[in-house]
Amino acid sequence: MDYWYTDDRSGTRYPGDPLRWRGDDGAPLTVERLPGLGSGDVDTSVRSLWRYRAALPGDLEPVSLGEGCTPLVPRRWGGTDVRFKLEWFSPTGSFKDRGSSVLVSALAGAGVERLLEDSSGNGGSSIAAYSAAAGIDATVLAPEGTSPAKVLQTRAYGATVELVPGTRDDTAAEAVRRSATTTYASHNWHPFFLQGTKTLAYELWEDLGFRAPDAVVTVAGAGSIVLGCDLGFGELLAAGSITRRPRLLVAQPRNCSPVDAAVHDRQPPPFAPTVAEGTAIRQPVRLPEVVAAIRRSGGDTAAIDEDDIAAAARRLAAMGLYAEPTSATAAAAIDVFRERGAIRPGETTVVVLTGSGLKAPDKLRELLG
Repeated sequence: MDYWYTDDRSGTRYPGDPLRWRGDDGAPLTVERLPGLGSGDVDTSVRSLWRYRAALPGDLEPVSLGEGCTPLVPRRWGGTDVRFKLEWFSPTGSFKDRGSSVLVSALAGAGVERLLEDSSGNGGSSIAAYSAAAGIDATVLAPEGTSPAKVLQTRAYGATVELVPGTRDDTAAEAVRRSATTTYASHNWHPFFLQGTKTLAYELWEDLGFRAPDAVVTVAGAGSIVLGCDLGFGELLAAGSITRRPRLLVAQPRNCSPVDAAVHDRQPPPFAPTVAEGTAIRQPVRLPEVVAAIRRSGGDTAAIDEDDIAAAARRLAAMGLYAEPTSATAAAAIDVFRERGAIRPGETTVVVLTGSGLKAPDKLRELLG
């Protein structure tokens, strides 16, 4: 499938190229909207996200570890019926495997032998796993405070891990500097990563009998789930396969909540450390696009206190759902969005739990006590 990149900020278009990860002016790029699918276009013989291959750009040879097809589990949260999407059933334990599979497939097809990624944990271990599957040498830069379990997992796949002093943003800046000499497989920058993430929208559509949920609750750091859902549901809407977009309801820890601040047109509170380490991104690369996606869906955002994140992690565990604190942030927001009327009785609400509690044993030991 032929495809183009577009810079949504300037309107500039570029021929599709897996080696290009940003525009000439430094702006992030996306793959121009592709034709969506009908129910008959799903390859049901494939049990992975590659069942939606017809919705992906380029003629990719899949690098797959069986990602996608994760459970959708109905539960009652307080007075609200929701369905938890358990993305930790992905091969490396987080939703990042959707983007990594498609991105690494594209890079492998382009002949890449070495790549660089930066991550606070889950993205790095995911890219490392798929690089190993493709026979690509990976170097992952991570903040020095990254969970030891995530560092161990990344190294186990054979990747070189370098811990960078300072914040998550310092790590990203170092990766961009090195991208001048190494293929940059950034889960925050590269357009192909979002193409993998958009399969979450297609999968929810299929899970629900080829209809869209009314609302999707998710946590956001850089916002790839938000953007993936915007892309996927947008394509399905354009194809006539759904009649409306679901509301995107986005949670962030109050200690690092730039998306929430931007949606509500206010200054973010001062940054402070958060137990939801996967969200600790003070300057998301695609912030304007994330805000536009939330508003386009008629959605909302909420900033969650640390005590409420901890309480949600305990509450999930008591239900049999062992989620890392980053995921628990989304669950904590259910009560907030219900009180605001963004989650409504009788509607279908999906809550995305992005990563396994096994990713953050030290933090959960403190929270679960």
